[in-house]
Amino acid sequence: MSIAYLLPDGAELHFDQEATGLDIAERISKRLAKQALAVRVNGELKDIYLPITPGAKVEIVTRDDDDALELIRHDAAHVMAEAVQELFPETQVTIGPTIENGFYYDFHRETPFTPEDLEAIEKRMHDIVRRNEDIRREVWDRNEAIEFFLEQGEEFKAEIIRDLPENETISLYRQGEFIDLCLGPHLPSTSKLGDGFKVMRVAGAYWRGDSNNPQLQRIYGTAWRDKKELNAHLKQLEEAAKRDHRKLGREMGLFHQQEEAVGSMFWHTKGWRLRRNLEQYIRRKMERNGYEEVNTPQIMDRVLWERSGHWEQYAENMFTFCTSDHRDMAAKPMNCPGHVQIFNQGLKSYRDLPIRLAEFTMLFRNEAHGALHGLMRARTFGQDDAHIFCTEDQINEETAKFITMLREVYADFGFDELQVKFSDRPENRAGSDDTWDKAENALKEAVEGLGLEYTLNPGDGAFYGPKLEFILKDAIGREWQCGTLQVDFVLPERLDAEYVAADGSRQRPVMLHRAVLGSLERFLGIVIESTAGYLPLWLSPQPVAICTITSAVDEYARQVSEQLTQAGIYHELDLRNEKIGYKVREHSNQKTPIIFVIGEKEAAEKQVAVRRLGSRATEVKPLAEMLEELKAATQMPS
Repeated sequence: MSIAYLLPDGAELHFDQEATGLDIAERISKRLAKQALAVRVNGELKDIYLPITPGAKVEIVTRDDDDALELIRHDAAHVMAEAVQELFPETQVTIGPTIENGFYYDFHRETPFTPEDLEAIEKRMHDIVRRNEDIRREVWDRNEAIEFFLEQGEEFKAEIIRDLPENETISLYRQGEFIDLCLGPHLPSTSKLGDGFKVMRVAGAYWRGDSNNPQLQRIYGTAWRDKKELNAHLKQLEEAAKRDHRKLGREMGLFHQQEEAVGSMFWHTKGWRLRRNLEQYIRRKMERNGYEEVNTPQIMDRVLWERSGHWEQYAENMFTFCTSDHRDMAAKPMNCPGHVQIFNQGLKSYRDLPIRLAEFTMLFRNEAHGALHGLMRARTFGQDDAHIFCTEDQINEETAKFITMLREVYADFGFDELQVKFSDRPENRAGSDDTWDKAENALKEAVEGLGLEYTLNPGDGAFYGPKLEFILKDAIGREWQCGTLQVDFVLPERLDAEYVAADGSRQRPVMLHRAVLGSLERFLGIVIESTAGYLPLWLSPQPVAICTITSAVDEYARQVSEQLTQAGIYHELDLRNEKIGYKVREHSNQKTPIIFVIGEKEAAEKQVAVRRLGSRATEVKPLAEMLEELKAATQMPS
């Protein structure tokens, strides 16, 4: 009896008995068999050496495949765990998943790991790779597996198995003398991992994320297809460290943080001016695109959040409290329920739609302490938040207008590469399946009507609707998700929004949630890091510093300062009795874009010597000419 397997190109391969992925790869070519890491069976990743169900569609996964990095990182975690137990046998291994750009494994050990330990672990990992140990899946009896791990002193692994459903298959993977509990799949041997990995750092963690449980040590690593990819990543990390917005924020005098306000910023004069510049830029852009700005309360009663669904779906991320008159209140994490309340004031006609409401007030989200990261992840932040109330027929047009504006904004900041992800219904959601079908179909139709390419991001939509996520790439190749557009049929229903249709009937509007920049704080962090602090003149909080060489020219310097003030150009007048080299170096370190150096010659001839950030050259220009140049350069993009 012949058993057939379907290949991606539609061809069939026939075998006398059930074949493995390796059998199929060898039948195609010896070279492919050598490169094979795993097999995709009817779209699901499987181990290359396991028998495959007859009639399945089969794809061989090699190092160039999109799934290869996940396999490599998964195996790197297991190889690291093996290395740790060989070097430190008293250590218990717990859980070790893949993460963005790498992996980690949590270990229970009384003695803290040192930097020297991490070096030894990485060295032993390379030894294990060179051993070329086979990695094989074994199915164990549940009780035998628990007993085995207890005998090994692995109490955490035994606890994981006890907590699994009774009907769960218990799969263990063996590599050399090391055995670990895992669902798989894995590479066929440790040599397939290659040398594109590095052990990075150690941090604290709690067993299962609960501070009441034992404390663990989490070792992080990064893993890539080869050494070249690894080195590129390490170089990017090195560049990112130089550009860290927290470091630049201190040097530029923009903001600081302290323990008394974890997750929030203390904005200094220049920093707040920078943030205001960003907010003013996007405000003008939105006004030109038909948005009307509103303002809603920052604290609202639990009743409204329950009606909207946020209390059920999002309460753990909200700051809540009870007032002296026993009312449960919440600081708003988002503006949408408040905007529906404004829409509901007065009867609306279909002729009034679309209505575009924008708001910039601060939002409050109870982010986990460990997730906080300067401007990038904060507990208090503003958004270029807006909601469009429209009819179903207007979704396509409003989506097109929004994406056009978004592209213009990103281009103004130098972000020309853009990716789009389509996030569909999450497991925990509000609304019926029919409502979600309608919302997802409407958004897909709008995107496809624009000819916009997108990738699917399954299950990552908001609880009230599917969304588009817009991802930009910065100057050192990192990707950031900033803009979003969400189609919502749920909140207008829950919060009783309606309008009068052309036939006189009462209908629910569609609610489009949208942001171009997203968090203003986070977007500023991205811009600061992408530009390394070399901000464009129109955005800079202080485009110019005036530095005098001698006190004899102070009066002329004050005249220059007055003319800059009249032109609306922020600047600093530096008349300190310091050497000019010191002044220039200090303002350059603060990333001041343009420095006017004024000596007796410049004062006598009504000129300025201009030093531009990043250049050692000095150009002497008439003050009037330089003022005109600055007026043009500091104008926000139209």
